Amino acid sequence: MATVRSALVVDDERDIRELLVLTLGRMGIRVDTAADVAAARAQLAAEKYDLCLTDMRLPDGSGLDLINHISQRFPETPVAMITAYGNVEAAVDALKAGAFDFVTKPVDLAVLRRLVQNALDLGEQRRVSQPATNRLVGDSARMQQLRATITKLARSQAPVYIAGESGVGKELVARLIHEQGPRSNGPFIPVNCGAIPSELMESELFGHKKGSFTGAHADKEGLFQTANGGTLFLDEVAELPLHLQVKLLRVIQEKNVRPVGASIEVPLDVRILSATHKNLAKLVEDGKFRHDLYYRINVIGLPVPALRERSEDIPQIADAILKRLAGEIGEALPPLSEGALNALMKYPFPGNVRELENILERAVALCDGAEIEVSDLALPSVAAETDVPTRSSGVSAGLPNGRIESALPDALEQIERQSIQQALEACRYNKTKAAAQLGITFRALRYKLKKLEME
Repeated sequence: MATVRSALVVDDERDIRELLVLTLGRMGIRVDTAADVAAARAQLAAEKYDLCLTDMRLPDGSGLDLINHISQRFPETPVAMITAYGNVEAAVDALKAGAFDFVTKPVDLAVLRRLVQNALDLGEQRRVSQPATNRLVGDSARMQQLRATITKLARSQAPVYIAGESGVGKELVARLIHEQGPRSNGPFIPVNCGAIPSELMESELFGHKKGSFTGAHADKEGLFQTANGGTLFLDEVAELPLHLQVKLLRVIQEKNVRPVGASIEVPLDVRILSATHKNLAKLVEDGKFRHDLYYRINVIGLPVPALRERSEDIPQIADAILKRLAGEIGEALPPLSEGALNALMKYPFPGNVRELENILERAVALCDGAEIEVSDLALPSVAAETDVPTRSSGVSAGLPNGRIESALPDALEQIERQSIQQALEACRYNKTKAAAQLGITFRALRYKLKKLEME
């Protein structure tokens, strides 16, 4: 027999209470009501609820007081705030206090039902699944705090701004927030705002109608619509042009999107997560990022620590990477020597975890001995890493957007590809002979083939 879900509705207006009781009752939910904070606290102490809906203004206090009370005493109970229409500040305060979501008066019943279903899905998921934070490797105090914060933020629908240097794993953090939340069965759509040409960005994000511009031969659904029912992760959000920042702000506030060339808006149910390695507050000061959008996406800020700030996690992370590589290659790999591990512990890692992965992949390919030695790591000189933030941003001095810097690896990669192809053809695709002809180990050749996608 299915368990009957229960909800507590807290509002001093009798008409609102009756409307919510009727609406939730039709969803098969048993509803109790309270007209003030004191009565609500008594109800919460007497019975466990799957959901609480509370008004902002109550005769004996604020709905924020009740949200704080539930967050501290009953953290497994999602709570949503009912606010006056257009009271964005109250909604933001509620989300910061720990509210799951908010709904405005007059209550849109379709929005309310969707909110309630999301809350119930969240509770069900907690009962049947375990958190997926094991991919965030490391037992340092910073990582333990990060995992705990992710678990807490997954309960909410508040926009989260994930801050951190390049390579720290901001997209992984966003995925974990999505996977542990009530939208886990919906899509997770990551978007690198810096990788989309500015002239195509509006169409990519919001969609377009046929004939709205030259080349628009058919209707196209934007990424916001693709993420409907799930989570949209806006990576490198600082790269959004100012005119699109205005449209993004409206989408977040109104929960509607208007495709390019469309006359009507399309309703959306999307949670927004965003990230950038840049100092967004400084960009706001410089007039390069809208302050109103900054405050809307930065309802809750989540900093992700750099690898050099948790160097005690390096041995555990390195071990996990080597195990993953062994699984991909299908053979046992040599472990790190004590000297190599010490060298990694002392290295500042301007590229963070991503750089550690690249270093270990290269070391595995170059290693001929029983252990990976310091020489196999080929670590850059620490003296050359005097400007860590600049290196981590991927932009070198005097090279706009890092374009010239990125062109050199591309050219070298093409030369490698041609040399390997020629050796393989000359040796009739005998990889052992080809490796000998190239003067590299068989493992190094396998690594190159995989990296260059020549397998």
